[in-house]
Amino acid sequence: MQECKGKLAKKQRAHVASTTARASFRPSSSLPPPPGFAMNCGGRTPATVRCKYCSACLTVTAGERAVQCSQCCGVTRVVRRSVRLPLPLLPALPRPTAPAGSFPCSRSKKRAVLIGITYAGTRRGCGELRGPVNDVKCMRHLLSQRFGFPSDGIIMLTDDQKDPFRLPTKDNIRMAMQWLVQGCSYGDSLVFHFSGLGAQVPDEDCDEADGYDEAICPMDSFQKGPILDDEINEAIVRPLVPGAKLHAVVDACHSATVLDLPFFCRTSRTGSWQWEDHRAPSGACKGTSGGQAVLFSGYSSGKSKFSVTPQAYATVGAMTHSFIKAVECEPCGVTYGRLLTSMKAIMTNGGGSCNLQGPIGAPVSKVANFSGVQEPNLSSSEMFDIYRKPFVL
Repeated sequence: MQECKGKLAKKQRAHVASTTARASFRPSSSLPPPPGFAMNCGGRTPATVRCKYCSACLTVTAGERAVQCSQCCGVTRVVRRSVRLPLPLLPALPRPTAPAGSFPCSRSKKRAVLIGITYAGTRRGCGELRGPVNDVKCMRHLLSQRFGFPSDGIIMLTDDQKDPFRLPTKDNIRMAMQWLVQGCSYGDSLVFHFSGLGAQVPDEDCDEADGYDEAICPMDSFQKGPILDDEINEAIVRPLVPGAKLHAVVDACHSATVLDLPFFCRTSRTGSWQWEDHRAPSGACKGTSGGQAVLFSGYSSGKSKFSVTPQAYATVGAMTHSFIKAVECEPCGVTYGRLLTSMKAIMTNGGGSCNLQGPIGAPVSKVANFSGVQEPNLSSSEMFDIYRKPFVL
């Protein structure tokens, strides 16, 4: 008995010594932290991480889960663990709330948030995108003229505006998403459109079948990081009540599942559109509160280079162009399947020319495939017969 007690005490002392050694460990100043590991400086200075792609030193904004590098445009997931304490390094901050009067007080049943970002002067050595602002203008014309969206029911965030609340910063996009679904009720028709850069980040909560979270990049993504699909889903998908409908069009690379919707539709080998079950492996609920959410996005391999369009051309993005052109060419009440097929044909045969209708589309003469889109996709909060269900905004 005494011998057993002695062995137990010896093991306990060894465990305590090992734990103490681990708790008192300090990394050598000569060895940099691993990529994504946030170094805490006692809360007195901002935390920093190393880019996992080019090893550049990046500053982490408090509360953010990822940061984008302005050197290589890569996105690094932030490991929120302090070196000294086993506590979250960056506590979550409350979401920004729009000051009174910053967004129109619209209770229209039709509301839209349209975002276009060129990243002028922010992408070092990468150039700027020349289509997103025109994408937003063309989408606004389509929604107002074809579907009757009122002017006070449309918010445009573009990086060429002077109003600070109309710039597509991370905080403004979050506030706009909140405005879009606030007080949504039966019969609401909501639209979310984003044209710009997308990104992929390794998944950390096991809710992605492919192991990656998708994200959209605000104009200040290189300072505050991208907006991950988990947050987008929580912001504009979960609040949808029965009878409310959201249509999203995202023209960005890595955008196929950027709303984290559970069902995904794309062409099979036979050329027909088929549903795939993309529900989270972890069992996390990614659906709505009874409404319906539908996303038009584009498949891209992520290997395509962003095109640089000559200054002489006014351009639109390939994904946005194919959506608007298909809606304009097809009759009212066209089915989702017919619309997707028309979009695919436009992407395949449209080339680089553009002839959209209306005063906004007339000066646009070039299609820029800055998102590397190869074919359109559709994802939804629920499966339906895409060959029979009409597309209605």
